Amino acid sequence: MIVPMLKYSFLVFHQDYISFLEELQDIGVVHVVQKEIEVPEDIKRKYAEINRYSQAIEFLKKRETDETKKNIDLKGEEILKDIIQKQTELEQLSIELEETDKELAKARRWGSFSAELIQKLEAENIHLHFYSSNRKNFQHLKNSGLPVEIISEHGNQLLFIHIKTDEEKTELDAEKMHLPQVPFPELELKITELETRIIDINACFDKYAADSIAQLESCKSEQIELLSLDEVFLNTSKQAENKLMVLEGWVPKTKILSINSFLEINEILYLAEKAKPSDKIPVLLNNNRFSKLFEPIGSMFSLPDYAELDLTVFFAPFFMMFFGFCLGDAGYGLLFLIGAGIYKLKAKKEFKPYLSLIQLLGLATIIFGAVSGTFFGINLIETEIALTDRFRNLFLDPNKMFNLSIALGGIQIVFGLFIRAVNRTRQYGFSYSLATYGWLIILLGSISYVILSDLGIIQKNKIILYLIMAVGGFFILFFSDPGVNIFVRIGKGVWDIYSTVTGIFGDLLSYIRLFALGLSSAILGFVINDIGLQILGSSKILGPIFFAIFLILGHTLNILISSLGSFVHPMRLTFVEFYKSAGFTGGGEEYKPFKR
Repeated sequence: MIVPMLKYSFLVFHQDYISFLEELQDIGVVHVVQKEIEVPEDIKRKYAEINRYSQAIEFLKKRETDETKKNIDLKGEEILKDIIQKQTELEQLSIELEETDKELAKARRWGSFSAELIQKLEAENIHLHFYSSNRKNFQHLKNSGLPVEIISEHGNQLLFIHIKTDEEKTELDAEKMHLPQVPFPELELKITELETRIIDINACFDKYAADSIAQLESCKSEQIELLSLDEVFLNTSKQAENKLMVLEGWVPKTKILSINSFLEINEILYLAEKAKPSDKIPVLLNNNRFSKLFEPIGSMFSLPDYAELDLTVFFAPFFMMFFGFCLGDAGYGLLFLIGAGIYKLKAKKEFKPYLSLIQLLGLATIIFGAVSGTFFGINLIETEIALTDRFRNLFLDPNKMFNLSIALGGIQIVFGLFIRAVNRTRQYGFSYSLATYGWLIILLGSISYVILSDLGIIQKNKIILYLIMAVGGFFILFFSDPGVNIFVRIGKGVWDIYSTVTGIFGDLLSYIRLFALGLSSAILGFVINDIGLQILGSSKILGPIFFAIFLILGHTLNILISSLGSFVHPMRLTFVEFYKSAGFTGGGEEYKPFKR
């Protein structure tokens, strides 16, 4: 559910405003109303500074270091500055090292040479020219009596030197090359220096990772608090010649006692009023222990608008069922349940809700695995196991599982229509929900007529069916939009009939994916077991070993692949089919109180 909000307006004398904000920050319940004004450059710079702290912290956290903690005599801002400088230097060193490696590969082919000696030879009118050629061509030049000498050989390709004076005008039939500016021993020395510097920088990062993350996080928190104060000042109105500071904010109804007590003790003038439909109201969710576990899933799409219903409590049971349906193996569900339970014993407090969610999804998987008769890829319907003889007739075969997926889809769509009717009544009034009730009359009335007539409770009489259609159609045609004239209403009603009739069958067929994914997971598990049994019979000694290894790897891979699909597709059914049926609009702003 969405927690009701009250809008507070605080009126504070300008000399007391700083202390008022500091105490307000300590209480931490007021969501400050954001005005649509241009953000000053100093606030932008603080955002950038916080971002740099975040990047530095994430960078250090990714480093795996066994360094013991060492006290670094630097302030947080100095550490951040040093990290940024060293990151820039490291990037430049890496580029330089790569380029030097390429130069070394070329220079190594020419061996060690002295640039000073070459200059002395040129002063004596002895010039060295460098060429590349194949072995045959070089041998021809050598036989011609030319002063040529091999420097290095690379397969059929030779690097050689030609010695001549200025008077000689000889041009060789070979590719002319240029001697590297730096000989390879010097390049090797340079690479060693670069690598040493890179090692030193990484060692410094390791020290920071072992000792300075908490310090950086503390500095980041300080910057965030300062930024919060600046943003509050930015959203404060000044009245009475800047003597009176006016601040507006939202407070959840569940937390008004703390703020009211503070305001009365400090004799702060304030005004509290209920939210208006035109206000941009932040959203704070407050669900029971079960539904709260599914809030992160709903937040991946959008928070609800303040004026509408929070659908978390409504989609949570369906999501849990759909996950179990898609994974559909009782053995896999048992692993989820036990594995998450064991990990809970040593997990951090903030991570435990996710493990509880995994356990619930595992429980649903066990239930649907039991319904379909699948346990670690073993088909309990067809396998002769004494333990399952009594219950074999209770398992649902693929045809019944297919029908079950369609039935669950229909139930969720109809349930979504009920929620839409309640939501529209709450937001706009009862008359705006009549069109939705019209669809419910048609759907539920038609289904009830078919079931009751087939059971012989009522006689088959098409007049009853026509009457149901007429009543539902009347509400759809004339109450699709009560706020416009009768002719526009009818037009919108006709369009509503067309779009709903064409869309509802597509929505219903989307739920077949539950059956398809469950079937594919079961088939993959069966194939893994079948191949494993073949491996088991291949050798008396190695067969059991490879059999166990293959089963573990195969089922692990199947769990990973199937779990991904089992999470994504129920989420898709929730966000598309169910949210559309329920008339979910979303776009709510998260409640973010001004606090330390």
